[in-house]
Amino acid sequence: MKRAGRVPSRSCGERNLLKRIPNVPKEEKAIVSEKPRETTVEFLASLAEVLVTGLFIITFVLQAFAIPSGSMEDTLLIGDHLFVNREQFAPPTRWVGSLMPYRDVRRDEIAVFISPEQPGIFLVKRIIGIPGDHIHLRDDAVYRNGEKLVEPFIRHEPGEHNPYTANFPALPPLREYGVRNQKWAQELPKHIEGDDLVVPPDSYFAMGDNRDNSYDSRFWGFVPRANMIGRPMFVYWSFVTPDYQYEMNSWRDRLGFLAHIVIHFFDETRWSRTLRVVR
Repeated sequence: MKRAGRVPSRSCGERNLLKRIPNVPKEEKAIVSEKPRETTVEFLASLAEVLVTGLFIITFVLQAFAIPSGSMEDTLLIGDHLFVNREQFAPPTRWVGSLMPYRDVRRDEIAVFISPEQPGIFLVKRIIGIPGDHIHLRDDAVYRNGEKLVEPFIRHEPGEHNPYTANFPALPPLREYGVRNQKWAQELPKHIEGDDLVVPPDSYFAMGDNRDNSYDSRFWGFVPRANMIGRPMFVYWSFVTPDYQYEMNSWRDRLGFLAHIVIHFFDETRWSRTLRVVR
C-alpha cells in the first residue's frame, strides 16, 4: 500500500536535473520534469501548416519549368528542370509591395515569359535590351547603345549562318530568312533608328544563347512587360532528353518516355547539374 502524499520514485537522471533547478518548489519541479506529449490534433495542425506553406510557395512564389529546346545551350540544356521565381518580376501589390523583392528586369539576365507569338507557350531567353536600348548585330556580335557586348555564354553552330540574324536589323525580315511572323515584319521598320533597333517602353528584346538555333525576338518581336513570368533560380533535376520530345504530345509517346525515365533514372540523370544556379 502506498503512503499518502509520497512522490513516486524518479530515475537518477531526473533527480540530477531537478537538483540543477534552483529555488523551485517540489510540486513545480515535478511539472517541469514531465515532457508534454503532442496530441494527434496538434500533430495534424502542424502538418497542415507545413503543407499550406509549401502549397503557397509553389503556387505563388516558385514555378517548375522544363527546358524543351536547345535555344539556350550550353547555359541551359534540353531536359533541365528549373525552379522559377515568379514573384520577382511581378507588379508590386498594394499590401505586400514593400515586403517582397520586386524589381525590374535587368539586362543580360535570363527570364521566363509567355510567347508574344503563341499565347500559352512559355519561353526562356536572355534579355538583351530593356526599354530605350539601341540594339544591332554585326557579324553575329551584339552592339548595345554603341558598345560591343562581351558574351562568353553564347554558342554558335558550326556551318550555320543566317545573314538576317547575324546582321540584324540591317536586312529586311523576309520569309526566306525564317521570318514567318508577318505582323513583326510590318512592325519592325517602325522601331529602327539609323542602324539600330530601339526597344519601346514596357518591352524587352530577348535572344537565346545558342544564337544560330534560337527562334527569338529577331523573328517575332518584343516581349511585353505583362508577359514576364519570372527569373530561373536553379536546376533541381536534369535528364537526358531528345530535342524532339516536346513535340511528342500523344498519350502513347508520353507514357513511353515516362517508362524510359523510370528505367534510366540513375544512368541518364545529369547529376552534375543538380542545384546548379542559373546565370
